Amino acid sequence: MTKQAPNIFLSAGEASGEHYGALLLEELKARCPGTTFFGMGGERMAALGCLRIVKSEDMAVMGITEVIRHLPRIYREFRRLRQSIRDRRPDVAVLIDFPDIHLKLAKEFHRLGIPVIFFVSPQLWAWKKHRIKLVQQFITRMLVIFPFEEPFYRQRGVHADYVGHPLADLPLPTTSREAFAAESGLDPAQTWIGLLPGSRAKEIRMNLPEILAAATLLHAHQPQTQFVLPLAITLTPPQRTMTQALIDQHAPGLPLRLVEDARPALFHARASIVASGTATVEAALIGNPFVVVYRVSPITYAIAKRVVTVPHVAMVNLVADKRLVPELIQDDFTATNIVKHLTPLLAEGEVRTNMLAGLRATSDKLRQGRGQSQSAIARVASITLETLGLPAS
Repeated sequence: MTKQAPNIFLSAGEASGEHYGALLLEELKARCPGTTFFGMGGERMAALGCLRIVKSEDMAVMGITEVIRHLPRIYREFRRLRQSIRDRRPDVAVLIDFPDIHLKLAKEFHRLGIPVIFFVSPQLWAWKKHRIKLVQQFITRMLVIFPFEEPFYRQRGVHADYVGHPLADLPLPTTSREAFAAESGLDPAQTWIGLLPGSRAKEIRMNLPEILAAATLLHAHQPQTQFVLPLAITLTPPQRTMTQALIDQHAPGLPLRLVEDARPALFHARASIVASGTATVEAALIGNPFVVVYRVSPITYAIAKRVVTVPHVAMVNLVADKRLVPELIQDDFTATNIVKHLTPLLAEGEVRTNMLAGLRATSDKLRQGRGQSQSAIARVASITLETLGLPAS
């Protein structure tokens, strides 16, 4: 049994995972006062007392060619993390998503005899199935957030538990439309459209210009529209400056407001353009109709097309097991196509009604499938404490 105030390695590499990390850190501190945390994370985790050996915003790159270009820096930060593990010898490691780094760290934890909890499964069921061997060897508990993931792992001998999706436990935003308009510089009488190009700088560079072109077309046809673009908390000041520069370059004069929180933006927007990722689940749970877009480098896309084995890109479509929301990926991702698919979602009618019904059904799957009275984060905290040999409540 470990000491009553354990030392936990907690690591998250991008905006959604960092959010979950902050929630988990808060839950564990409440249940086990005196617990210390170190690892990789963002500002929210740091504010709650996690000693950041590496800042998550320094590691958030994407795609095959992009990772290769940043390899020296990534490897340098990885070595710092690995050395901190050896120096500080945590009682348990909780690794959130970010498999390219975390599966490598898991090997080090295994070598040192430190149990590893992996929260938010890498998408091995879609591609890179060979990595299952790493999970089988080095991961003590795999905690998954989508119902179809648990049988995938259990059939392959991995101790996996479906804990539910953390976003499904969040209440709907309570900020009124008028209050959100006042704090964001929006006109509550106009139609708002959400623009969510992704949480990483590379995603923004790849996705935002075409999204802005679509917004410009939409505004030309429907002048009584305004646009809301939430910024991920993990974006650095230079990355925020880059985002504003893209707006100034590609959509000067467009009535667009930058905001800090995606949830009220999605809640009050009539519809949205959303880059594939966690934001698609967030939009579905909030009930905001949307179109999914995404673009990566040509080399990354060519390789992905050969190895990805699932029928949909957007997680919301995978959960729904059908093409519930339009997917405009790579060459299909054009301003004209976005306008074509988004326009019917703005007006009352069959297209909008059917999507809203589908989003409700998909949200119900995420909310009801867990069979646990605890929230997802509370369940992860309980399993962490159980792994440490401590009371779970």
